[in-house]
Amino acid sequence: MLTEDGKHLYVSYDEYHNQIEKLAIKIHQSGWDFETILCLARGGMRPGDALSRIFKKPLAIISTSSYRAEGGTLRGQLDIAKYITTPQANIAGRLLLVDDLADSGYTMKAVIQMLRENYPAITEMRSAVLWTKASSIFEADYSVEHLNTNPWIHQPFERYDQLSISDLLIKWKV
Repeated sequence: MLTEDGKHLYVSYDEYHNQIEKLAIKIHQSGWDFETILCLARGGMRPGDALSRIFKKPLAIISTSSYRAEGGTLRGQLDIAKYITTPQANIAGRLLLVDDLADSGYTMKAVIQMLRENYPAITEMRSAVLWTKASSIFEADYSVEHLNTNPWIHQPFERYDQLSISDLLIKWKV
């Protein structure tokens, strides 16, 4: 169940998948035809994978990282991978850039700038996120939900951030 107290937004797996499906509908209803999905790893991997399957489009991946300190809750220096992993020969044409959320917005802005500078074969680019926080300096072309209170979003798979292999060995008595 999706619950928000103003400071925190707790999202279940069902609600998370519902958000992805609502995002797919928004993209479809826009009538825009794209050729490739580029997701930002890690947050955009799950929505990117689902959208790739729904739209039957190839999925490319670029790794970004800025939330590393304090269990992934403190934004630090933004790192963007030098290379994109793609099943195609190169990134070209109409590109849908996917992430889970526009938190500060700095990552999406930086990735778009990098893509424009380094991938001239991209003819058109649009962005899609599940959530946009009010504090974001970036407004995605497609977003399911605008969050006015800027809560910290607790996504259902984040439990693995605190889980170690030792914990699993104990849990599964291996």
